[in-house]
Amino acid sequence: MRVGCGPLTGTATCADCLRRSWLLAALAPNLDLVWKRRRPLRDVLALPDERLIDALGGGERPALLARREAFDAGAALRACQRAGVEPVCVHDARFPTRLRTGAGAPRMLHVAGGLARLGMLVGADPQVTVPVVAIVGTRKASPEGLEMARTLGRGLSRAGVTVVSGLALGIDSAAHVGALEGGGATVTVLAGAAEVAYPRSKAGLHAQILAQGCAVSELPPSFEPFRWCFPARNRIIAGLSQLTLVVEGAERSGSLITADFASALGRDVAAVPGRATSPRTRGSNGLIRDGAAVVLGVEDVLDAVLGFDRPLDARRTGAQRPSSLTPALAALLDAVAGGSDTLAALARTPAEADAAILGLAELEAQGLLRRSGGGRYVVVAA
Repeated sequence: MRVGCGPLTGTATCADCLRRSWLLAALAPNLDLVWKRRRPLRDVLALPDERLIDALGGGERPALLARREAFDAGAALRACQRAGVEPVCVHDARFPTRLRTGAGAPRMLHVAGGLARLGMLVGADPQVTVPVVAIVGTRKASPEGLEMARTLGRGLSRAGVTVVSGLALGIDSAAHVGALEGGGATVTVLAGAAEVAYPRSKAGLHAQILAQGCAVSELPPSFEPFRWCFPARNRIIAGLSQLTLVVEGAERSGSLITADFASALGRDVAAVPGRATSPRTRGSNGLIRDGAAVVLGVEDVLDAVLGFDRPLDARRTGAQRPSSLTPALAALLDAVAGGSDTLAALARTPAEADAAILGLAELEAQGLLRRSGGGRYVVVAA
């Protein structure tokens, strides 16, 4: 018997919305074909259940309609309980406010880390504005991009801003790490099940996020993502946030898809400028060319999101330099910032190498430099 749309006893969701989540999972292979054919995903996801089955079911349509009619909401809830996630649908007051608008917006979320905590981090009360920023970017990030994402995540979290991203390799994970360092105000939106880290190599970071923040997904427990799930996930990242910030992004990258979703929702888009000759920043630089706000540091984001009005000379730029920094260490720091970021680039003789090693160690101990892959050093942004 079909259950109508009403709250299920003791839950924050309804049977119809649970059924919708099941249907998206059941149609996942078919939705992958939609994505590969470049059909507008948001329009397809906006279709009601029966029209979605008509559009995508093909020869499976009769079986899908029968399975949909026989859907067991109670069994779905028990699966959520076993997985340790809380489902919440758009008909519940605790559903995130910013996700209630836009074509193809999700009808429900599965929340790992606590539904009450999610409300505090992204806002469920229309009368209370919670500052939320999405930080996204390429998986193949540069050391400078990773450091910038981590610094932005840390600074925004310390300022009481929730950082949203997608746990992907590169910029996304760096932003989450920074937010955890700054106090833990972070939410990860997953393309697969909320309780399962994706990629699996980020299981440790996923666990840290659940201890201090939340992981969410519109798809049910144990679901493994298909390709279309990643752009679908990106629309949720953009939907939760009042500002989407791209740190590094190629011309055709998921981060630009997130920015497109944000623009379609009328939300702000910003980007960190990068080298004009680098493929990994061609897309993010293009956003700036097309009118996105330029972000050089945390203060720029706070200005955009919170309306902070600080005089320019009160902002910190570059590395924080203690007054005790010697001229030699200051010159070494400037050299690394200027691109001489390896020992080989900094020293020509054994004596210079010895001095550089000591200086780099001192700057690292003071938190002004961080070692990266390949023996490189990056300046820790303020």
